[in-house]
Amino acid sequence: MDHAGKGSTTPLKRCAIFLTLAVGLIVAGLSLGQPREAIALSDVQVEELVKRSFQYVAMYNVNNKSAIQNRGWNTCVADTQLKDHTLKLIARPNNDSLYIVCMLDLRKDPVILEMPAFDSKYVSLMITGNDHYVNIPVSTRQGDFQQPETMLIFSERTAGYEKGERVKGVDRYFEATGDFLSAVFRVMPHSNDPERFDRITKQMKSVDLLTLSEMRGEEPESIDDVDFPAVGETDLDIFENNLLEVMQFVFNHTTFDSGNELDQELLALYQPLGVVPGRTYNPEKVAPLDGERVRKVAERIEAEEMAKAGQMAANTGLFKTKGDIGLELLLFQSVYGPIGQPAVEAVYPAVGTADGEPMNAQNDYVIRMTADELPPAQAFWSLTLYDTKNGFFIPNDRKKYSVGENGGMQLNEDGGIEIYIVAEKPEGVPEENWLPLKRGDYGIDVVLRVYVPDLKKFETWTPPKAEKL
Repeated sequence: MDHAGKGSTTPLKRCAIFLTLAVGLIVAGLSLGQPREAIALSDVQVEELVKRSFQYVAMYNVNNKSAIQNRGWNTCVADTQLKDHTLKLIARPNNDSLYIVCMLDLRKDPVILEMPAFDSKYVSLMITGNDHYVNIPVSTRQGDFQQPETMLIFSERTAGYEKGERVKGVDRYFEATGDFLSAVFRVMPHSNDPERFDRITKQMKSVDLLTLSEMRGEEPESIDDVDFPAVGETDLDIFENNLLEVMQFVFNHTTFDSGNELDQELLALYQPLGVVPGRTYNPEKVAPLDGERVRKVAERIEAEEMAKAGQMAANTGLFKTKGDIGLELLLFQSVYGPIGQPAVEAVYPAVGTADGEPMNAQNDYVIRMTADELPPAQAFWSLTLYDTKNGFFIPNDRKKYSVGENGGMQLNEDGGIEIYIVAEKPEGVPEENWLPLKRGDYGIDVVLRVYVPDLKKFETWTPPKAEKL
C-alpha cells in the first residue's frame, strides 16, 4: 500500500478525528435513528470527510452519467469515432483509443460479457466500481484477446449466483467490489490503416452482454426499480447538494472489508452522521451538512491536488486494485482524471515547461524529443492538449487534439519529433505535428499517455518540456 506523505494524518490522529466527531454528535443529542439537527464540524473533520469521499463521489458521478449517456444499465455501447471537444463526460478524456462502454447492474443477476478476438496491437478491459479501485482482468499485454471468450461478473450481493459456481459456456469469472460498474474496453483502432480500422470497429460492435438468466433462456430480472441520487454537473455539486444521499447509496452497493483500513475509517467517519451500509436514506434522519462550506473545502482540495499534477500524474502507483493504493493517490487520481489504468498498462506523465511557468494560451509552445527521448512505449504513445480549468479538449476546426499513432504524427529524419502548440501553423511544420491553439488568457496543459511502458526504462526517462516560442 502507498504510504502517506508528510502532510497526511497518522493512524493515531485519524482515530482521534473520528472519535472527536462521534463524541461531538452524541453530546449534541444526535443518537442514530432520531431526527437530526445541524451540527458544527471542525475544519479538520470537514477536510477528512471530503478527502475520504472524493473517490466515491467522482466515480458515482462518472458511472451514472455514463449510464445516462449510454442508454442505461446492462448495456454495451461501442463508440467507434474518436472523441472531440463536445465530450464533457469526464476530465482529460482519451483521444487515441476507442471505447466500448458497458454499464453493469449486478444486483439481481450476474452479467456475462461476450468478447471477440481483436486485430489490434492494444486492447484492455477495465472494470471500476464506485470505490474507484481499478481492475484490468484481461489485456493484450497479458496475451488476451487472441480468441473469443466469455466472462461472468458478479458481486457478493448478486442474487441467483453462488461464488465458485461454474456455468457452462463461461470461460472467466470476476468478482467485483460493487453492484454498479463500468466495464470499459480500450481499443487501439489503427486509424491510419483504413482496412484494419474497419475490421477493428466491426469487432468492437460484436461485444455483447447478457445476464445469467438470459443465458439460461429465462426472462431477465427487471432492474428499473432503482431511485438514483442526482448526479452533479461537477463533483463539487454533489459535495454541496447531496453528499450524504450519494454516500448512502454507495454504501448500500459496495463491498467493504473488515480488514481494510481505508474502508473501516470511512465507515467510522460516516456512522455518526447517520449514513450506514444497508440503511434507506432519509434526509430527516441524517445530520444536515453545511453544503456551501463542504463545497468550499472540496474546491480547495481540488485545487491543491491539481497543483500536484506535474509530480503525480506519472506516478506508477496510480489506478491500482483495492489494497494496493493509499488515500493520497486515490484522492489525486479522483480529482485529476478518474478511470485510468495501472502503470503496467499505461502511464500518464504531464508535460511541464522549460521555464517552470504554467502554460497559457496567450503563448505558443514547441515540444521537442530526439529519437532517444521518445516515450518508452512497448505498444504506443500519444500526447494530448487540454484546457487546465475543465480538462477538456480545446475546440478547433481541424478537431486535432493529440499527436500520436492514431491522432497522426510525423517523425523527423533522425527519428525524433517536434510538436507545435500554436495558434497558426508555422511554415514547414507537418500538419500531423500541429496542435491548434485558441488564443486567450487561460491555462493549458499537456498529458502524455504511454501504453505498456517499459517500466525499467521509465524509471530513468524524463518527460519532455514545452518551450515557449
